[in-house]
Amino acid sequence: MEGRFYITTPIYYVNAEPHLGHAYTTIVADVMNRFHMLMGLETYFVTGTDEHGDKVVKAAKGAGEDVKRYVDMMSERFRNLWPKLNITNDYFIRTTYSHHIETVQHILNLVNDKGDIYFSDYQGMYCFGCERFYTEKELIDGKCPDHMTEPVLINEANYFFRMSNYQDWLIDYIKRNPDFIRPERYKNEVLSFLKDPLEDLCISRPKKRLTWGVPLPFDENYVTYVWFDALINYISALNYPEGELFKRFWSYANHLIAKDILKPHAIYWPCMLKAAGIEPYRHLNVHGYWKVDEGKMSKSLGNVVKPLELVDIYGVDAFRYFLMREMVFGLDSDFSEEALVGRINADLANDFGNLVSRSFTMAKKFQDGRVLEPEVIEEEDREIRKEVLTTLDDYCRFMEALGFHKALIRIWELIGRLNKYIVTQEPWVLAKKDRARLKAVLYYLIQSIKAISFMLWPFMPETCERIQIRLNLQKRGRDIKIDDIREWKDKELVVSGPIQLFPRVDIKRLKKHKMEEKKKTISVTQKHEIGIEEFQKLDLRVGVIKHAEKIKGSKKLIALKVDVGEERTIVAGIGNAYSPETLLGKSVVVVTNLKPVKLMGVESQGMLLASEDRSGLKLIVPDGDITPGSQVR
Repeated sequence: MEGRFYITTPIYYVNAEPHLGHAYTTIVADVMNRFHMLMGLETYFVTGTDEHGDKVVKAAKGAGEDVKRYVDMMSERFRNLWPKLNITNDYFIRTTYSHHIETVQHILNLVNDKGDIYFSDYQGMYCFGCERFYTEKELIDGKCPDHMTEPVLINEANYFFRMSNYQDWLIDYIKRNPDFIRPERYKNEVLSFLKDPLEDLCISRPKKRLTWGVPLPFDENYVTYVWFDALINYISALNYPEGELFKRFWSYANHLIAKDILKPHAIYWPCMLKAAGIEPYRHLNVHGYWKVDEGKMSKSLGNVVKPLELVDIYGVDAFRYFLMREMVFGLDSDFSEEALVGRINADLANDFGNLVSRSFTMAKKFQDGRVLEPEVIEEEDREIRKEVLTTLDDYCRFMEALGFHKALIRIWELIGRLNKYIVTQEPWVLAKKDRARLKAVLYYLIQSIKAISFMLWPFMPETCERIQIRLNLQKRGRDIKIDDIREWKDKELVVSGPIQLFPRVDIKRLKKHKMEEKKKTISVTQKHEIGIEEFQKLDLRVGVIKHAEKIKGSKKLIALKVDVGEERTIVAGIGNAYSPETLLGKSVVVVTNLKPVKLMGVESQGMLLASEDRSGLKLIVPDGDITPGSQVR
């Protein structure tokens, strides 16, 4: 393995709060970074925030904030989250930093001077959610594949990057470097896309439409398109072009992304680098989505998982372990709190926690914590030593190949073997009958636990360092290297005393507690009294449903056309209780003066009133036929 390692996360867009997806990507990067520290490499780890573009301006307006103040606030939320997840990044980049802006303009000048940027009129289908133009082929049923909204036809003059000049080079480079994009399925996806002619990339937005961005150095009337700005963070964070960090680390660059931004990273970015005369990054590592309730997390669906809420309940290392164990890197995975609790109780409390707890307890009870190298060992002991070394070899192989879940499975096989070793050797019996044999058994148990704490450190640093402190080790955490695991140099280890790592979670008690908290919230809401003046601010009207259809990609959202004196589009989460055909002609009560909001890409211009009890959800309907648009008093 080479002597340096550079890992980056995507820079996260500041139009929304950090969620499970952000946490997973950053934890994976942290695990990779810590593993390469363990392997003895010099490492550098960068994350940060992407702060320019249409969506940011829109989010700031929605929050009633000045754009600069808004991005400062949101960027700080990401920055403050990472230490709470035991993330140890070396640098936090923001695209509003002056040195980043200077680097973007430097790259633009390089590419422009080369003749690879030109000015042209362009008409295309533009998705404001993605902040890019789409071709007809890329759309699904005429809609953006990510936001499921119809793009807007825009005709305007812009600057373009001659990306098509680099198509043949990129295809050849990917084929000559088969691990350039990992896992392989994503390399194949990119090559499949590149079978069609590659269009040139629009890299600007006119200031008459967008001012919040990096100004083009060769035309003050335009700002840089978000991807030509954002992607350059990976080298501006290293102080390109003359920075020592760039010279030391760029050749070892590993980008880590979710699959939704594969195309910009696998196609735009390599072509930009080639045009600027910069060697490509080493690897692009692509992971799948976390799904909640069988769908991708979405703010509009209300199924966003907030990492700190889980960490506060279950602990940061349990949370990190679950994410790394549950997802097969590159594939989608389902998230549920029940699965998290299951892993905590089975893997962490029963298997690992129990092994460490009883081993340390026996060492303290039977030998006053002194674990000495034995004079006589038996075949069972040699097999344990061999199993530790075999596990270590498999662990390194899996980790280097992004098989994080396989590495953890392999470690847990060793944990299972050690728990069985305790059962078969019966140290509590040896304490009465054979102290010499007890000495050997405890020595091999504690040495094995020490090795496991080294291997698990990238995943659960806090827990593993607690173990290492309890073992009174001089070298702990980032000071440990792989050779320290291979060599059992210790003539003596001193166990300070018992330790409890992961208490079992009573899922029934937890659910009961959550229900009680929910009832308290409902009770407080019910007791909150409002005056007649506040109630009169609501504009409640009778409406008649004229059209209804399910929204693609959602189980419960239905898009309705409702006559409330005028036709309104309303998105309602009633699909589990009503089918679209049963809603046609139904009279309903509608709140008509709510601020419009987009749900699954459809703008909802009101809200239906409904009630729910054990029998299910029921719409509130008027008693008899009433003219649509009549006010409810």
